[in-house]
Amino acid sequence: MRGTVATGYSAVADAFAAVLAGSRAGVAFSVVRDGEVLVELHGGLADPATGRPWEADTVAVLFSGTKGLTAAACAAVSDRLEPDAPVARYWPEFAAGGKERVTVGQVLSHTVGLLYPDPEPVGDDRWDDRACAAVLARQEPLWEPGTAVAYHPTTYGAMTAELLARVTGRDPRAVVRDLVAQVPGARVFLGAAPPGPARIVRDPDYRISTFLTDPRRRRLVERMYRMLLEEPDLPNTGAYHRSGGLAGAGLASAPSMARFYAALCPSGPVPGASPVPAAALARATRTWSEETDAVNDRPLRFGLGFELADPIGTYGPEPVAFGHSGAGGGRHGAWPERGLGFSFLTNEMRAEDVDDRASSLLAALQTCG
Repeated sequence: MRGTVATGYSAVADAFAAVLAGSRAGVAFSVVRDGEVLVELHGGLADPATGRPWEADTVAVLFSGTKGLTAAACAAVSDRLEPDAPVARYWPEFAAGGKERVTVGQVLSHTVGLLYPDPEPVGDDRWDDRACAAVLARQEPLWEPGTAVAYHPTTYGAMTAELLARVTGRDPRAVVRDLVAQVPGARVFLGAAPPGPARIVRDPDYRISTFLTDPRRRRLVERMYRMLLEEPDLPNTGAYHRSGGLAGAGLASAPSMARFYAALCPSGPVPGASPVPAAALARATRTWSEETDAVNDRPLRFGLGFELADPIGTYGPEPVAFGHSGAGGGRHGAWPERGLGFSFLTNEMRAEDVDDRASSLLAALQTCG
């Protein structure tokens, strides 16, 4: 175990030591408040095959942790991307298939009912957001938008990428990168292959949708997550890193993610410290959808793209929290009432029902400070 902890945060160091002792790859945990580093710990292996150690600045695929950065970008331009407005106002082609009344908020809160592109693009277009968005624009939703909530693991990225491109006139990946870069010490690789990223490995018992038992909906999940299931080494390829998919292809370090989330919720009066206006962030982090996932049977609570504190404690024991988790165990977010940004990053993917690493760290963090 390497790194530092501030006075009063030894409980986090103890919890991290226990997490590291049970790891066969690498782990990192960072906590920041008002730009001050309270916890910055890392250890294990960035590449178990070669023995390369995890360093303080090691980056890894965020998987759906990328969605939290995308949600922040959408909030930052919400003066041009109104949540209550129809998507078709900005993206006219989206009105096809009876979707003329679908709102931006329904897309961002995972209630739109477009779980996968049909037909699925082929070749490299499979992970190209804008190619997928063109297909989704023509589709009919699986349910009446707004009447059910289900996590949209890949199509969220395609739809938000298209919306960001339409309202900014820029590459949506650049919009997200530039937003993160406004925070001192924070950086995300999105659409570029970084040097020396951690190599993703899976536990032998890794599974997705661990709340789900229905075989019919299991087949739907397998379609939604086809690439992750059929091409397990895809996240380790330069092609995937360069794709810059806004749903899951970002790469960053734990310190970068913690600094970014801390900047979103400064605990003191620091004018201009947040890259997202306070009113826009408040709107994006209130509850926009809350139900059991109609596909995965998992309790969900969403703002406008952000995951929020939920009944199963995804964001620890704090009652007010927002952020986004990532496949295999990543957990990145903020406790705004305490002004804390945090990030648990790992390259060792574990199934949700057996993975208590981030939860144990957040439980320890709650006792500190």
